[in-house]
Amino acid sequence: MNISLRTKILARNLAASAAFLLTGCATPTTELAQLPSGAWALDAAHSSVTWQVRHMGLSLYTARFEAISASLNFDADDPTASQLTAIIEAASVSTGDPDFDDVLRESWLQADRHPQITFTSTRIEQTSDTRGIVTGMLSLNGRQMETSMQVEFYGGLYNFLEGRNALGFSGEMTIDRSDFNIGNLPTTIVGHDVDIHIEAEFLQQE
Repeated sequence: MNISLRTKILARNLAASAAFLLTGCATPTTELAQLPSGAWALDAAHSSVTWQVRHMGLSLYTARFEAISASLNFDADDPTASQLTAIIEAASVSTGDPDFDDVLRESWLQADRHPQITFTSTRIEQTSDTRGIVTGMLSLNGRQMETSMQVEFYGGLYNFLEGRNALGFSGEMTIDRSDFNIGNLPTTIVGHDVDIHIEAEFLQQE
């Protein structure tokens, strides 16, 4: 990259950051021209990964993962060129029932053998100003498979509590647990489809 191009990119990002500082606690903006490109990291304290699975056809059993991290290389000029990597600690599964958590860790997720669940984006399709499809490789329970996530972009603003710029997204993904050899109970007890919901805030890295 030549010096002139680097200078232009730096100037653009400085201008975008200045615009964020001026907006302060204003409503998040989805105007890409006002958003700085670069490296962002998940604000885990304001993010969540929850999942639901049908239980005996009676309800959607809901649980979450407590330990999550992610990095985002955000390209405001071309969002489809952005890159996402997310990591979940399998042993952090939490259902509200400690005994069942142990069963999931040991038998279903085999967290001792496969401690991390990872998702690495391979391509991004923008379907509207604030929505898109992120496709990537999901590694879970020792198996890897391409899967897609429906994403909504909430926008960005200057987070004065953190002293940094912030971006917000949500994501929806459905997987078949049998594809990842998770559990062997019949669908009359536990459904095959697992619906995953993600709420994510990212903070700009210096």
